[in-house]
Amino acid sequence: MPRWFTALFWSSIAIAAVVVGLSTWDAFSASPPDADPVRPRQVKIERDKWGVPHIHGKTDADVAYGIALAHAEDDFRNLEEVLAAVRGRAGAILGEDGAGIDFAGHAFDARGVADRGYMSLSPATRALVEAYAQGLNDYARSHSQEQRLQGLFPVTGRDIVAGFVLRSPFFFGMERVLEPLVKGELPPRDSGPIDERGSNAFAVTAARSGDATTRLIINSHQPWAGGVTWWELVVHSDEGWDFAGANFPGAPFPLLGHNKNLGWANTVNRPDLIDVYKLVLNDDGTQYRFDGKWLPLESKRVWLRVKFGPLVLPVPRTVYRSRHGMVILNDKGAFAIRHAGIGEVAQVEQYYRLNKAQNFAEWQAVMAMQAVPATNFVYADREGHIGMFYNAKFPDRRPGFDWKGVLPGDTSAALWTGYKPWVANPMVVDPSSGWVANANNIPWVSTAPQDNLKASDFAPELGIETYTTNRMHRYAELFAGVNGPISREALLRIKFDKAYSRSSPAGKWMLAVLALDTNGKPDLAEAQALLRRWDWTANGIGPADSLAVAVMASVGRQVYRGDPLPPAEPKLREVVDAMKATFGRLDVPLGDYQRLRHGPKDLPVFGGPDTLRAIYAHQGGDGRRVADNGDGFIMLVEWPKNSAVKSRSIHQYGAATIRRASPHYADQSPLFVREEWKDVAF
Repeated sequence: MPRWFTALFWSSIAIAAVVVGLSTWDAFSASPPDADPVRPRQVKIERDKWGVPHIHGKTDADVAYGIALAHAEDDFRNLEEVLAAVRGRAGAILGEDGAGIDFAGHAFDARGVADRGYMSLSPATRALVEAYAQGLNDYARSHSQEQRLQGLFPVTGRDIVAGFVLRSPFFFGMERVLEPLVKGELPPRDSGPIDERGSNAFAVTAARSGDATTRLIINSHQPWAGGVTWWELVVHSDEGWDFAGANFPGAPFPLLGHNKNLGWANTVNRPDLIDVYKLVLNDDGTQYRFDGKWLPLESKRVWLRVKFGPLVLPVPRTVYRSRHGMVILNDKGAFAIRHAGIGEVAQVEQYYRLNKAQNFAEWQAVMAMQAVPATNFVYADREGHIGMFYNAKFPDRRPGFDWKGVLPGDTSAALWTGYKPWVANPMVVDPSSGWVANANNIPWVSTAPQDNLKASDFAPELGIETYTTNRMHRYAELFAGVNGPISREALLRIKFDKAYSRSSPAGKWMLAVLALDTNGKPDLAEAQALLRRWDWTANGIGPADSLAVAVMASVGRQVYRGDPLPPAEPKLREVVDAMKATFGRLDVPLGDYQRLRHGPKDLPVFGGPDTLRAIYAHQGGDGRRVADNGDGFIMLVEWPKNSAVKSRSIHQYGAATIRRASPHYADQSPLFVREEWKDVAF
């Protein structure tokens, strides 16, 4: 055998061994913990004609076990990805994007926080999350062919708690801080969600409804796929847990909805709950100065698991911590990040207790826990109480610092350690107007003008957002136009409104487009002329709707986040060129341009970015807008006088959104695009 062939042979063997090793090391190196004690469960899962699970258990823990089984039947893929992120293995499924989540988990020490705080949870809550984990384990064991990661199961109650710890900061803008620091840039002065993740919520009291019925509309806007997409469920236990609503993968209970006596909706709010500190390091970078002393900068080497094709590669990183929190080192220095709820685990406890609250006083007492760091709550109940609660765990910040900028990290004067009490938060309760609403906007426009709060009554150190949304402007205008009772029909007209207000940020953007000088630019002049005929409504009736929606969508994220808007002409040029390339014309019917697509369903859907009928979308391969966010799971809850609660709901797809063979993969989509409902069998 020639020597060159021998060398090539053995080098090929070595390469093959490396490839085999890299394709299997992730599973072999995984070391799942021992499962929690396995207990017998008494649970029954029944599905209605829409495939929505109704889960009956002897105990609350039995119900949580059933929730896990039913959710896994419908969406094991997303559950597995959520659990992988908790274990630092998201990168092994999702590649570089997942590795970024894993890095954040290590930097937050999400699992360590969960482990240290686990025994502080009540025995009932621990029983709940452990039963939920047992349900996931039982499903994974009996459906091993669905697992993409070996060695992920069994999961434990601590894993479920760690999932809440990991995901919570991203709901109030952690990615807008973390991403630029990792890239070597300074964070923006305002945090808040990086995309158009939003929501609407409305409540009308019985005294204003015209038929003695208190109403609540739950209308959360979340991505239509992935780890934070809504899944509908109804639960009942012999211990008195009765609730209808929806949750995310990894939650052992509904996160919004209603029980017999009360209910709530959530909308994302954008308070400044994240502070960044610049540390002063010593020459070798192992210590930082704090109040005149040098303290050790904690460091830990972690290995990220990153999928590249068939291989999972180990990528080393070092995470750092100071007493402020996690630390990011870049070319501009060392930056520590501190956020509301840091080091705490009680969020899972609060949501469980909210599910069990039976009246307004009990519900408010649970809210005072402040374990949910951010998100507005719009509340209603059978007694006719309504409220809009700007829920935020406000750090108790000392005046005199630029809390929106980078803070000095070498003094305890800038390091907050406590929080304002919940009762100090902005809240509007039982206003004389008889209605409250929120659409990711400032809390000073939550009801009629005479009942609204005043911004001047709240300290700037709280960091409450100053942005408005088109949806806020529209609901304020529409409610103001109802002089008499706010009937069910009037309320639904507001909820499904598809218009833009000229006073809103989106409206001002359109006015800037209309004000462009298009002399000598015939295609832009044509677009401008068409837009001048637009009725400012994305209802699919006029010839300008598609062009107008595309123009609005071109700056959707900037408008939603309150960022400076770009020059109008280049954006209009992009939109015009894209429309001409796809359709050869600008006056395309909106139903042809904007679609809901899921499996065999390809349907027209109306509304637009930042309308109350919110439709966010990506560009499909054929140049059309394909809806992927916005109005999704929606619920109308009604408490008629002297009668039991009634509710109706709709989902943009169905109960089994990843099971293509299921009849419930997209069976609700036709109702959804027609803005119709199905009854909730509560």
